[in-house]
Amino acid sequence: MRERKSMSESRTVKTQQVFPSDTNHHHTLFGGKLMAMVDDVASIAATRHCGYSVVTASTDSVDFIKPIRPGDIVSLVAIVSYTGNSSMEVFTKVIAENILEGRKELAAVSFLTFVALDENNRPVQVPEVYPENADQEWLNESGAERAIKRKERTGHSKELLKFFSTKLYT
Repeated sequence: MRERKSMSESRTVKTQQVFPSDTNHHHTLFGGKLMAMVDDVASIAATRHCGYSVVTASTDSVDFIKPIRPGDIVSLVAIVSYTGNSSMEVFTKVIAENILEGRKELAAVSFLTFVALDENNRPVQVPEVYPENADQEWLNESGAERAIKRKERTGHSKELLKFFSTKLYT
């Protein structure tokens, strides 16, 4: 029988302050910097869930909702929201906090997929994940639909690879 773990067991939180060097010419957190932070915290949540090394299989979505400014404190909260056989979908929310104004806002949300790998870098089965509250239940139940869309998108990407691998572009 396949092992089961709650979504909360994978919960991972990372917090850091945004400095001017982290920003773009709009004086907001550089999107690529945020994406790296999201990938980092999500990979920890996935590793915590499965107990194996993981690799990012896809960044399914990153939705930037509110700008994050220098001086803001950014907290990233990640949980494994859905599992396949060797894959794990991780939901991450990004909260921007202006301590001086006492304001917290949801700044971004994302879904990433990771694959667990054994010591020979081969995919390995991961524990099934289960929700413990209504919010988690919605994330988990809607995960099946996202997994179908993800597989369709991956299929399209593989078709593109076949087409473009035969062409030379300069």
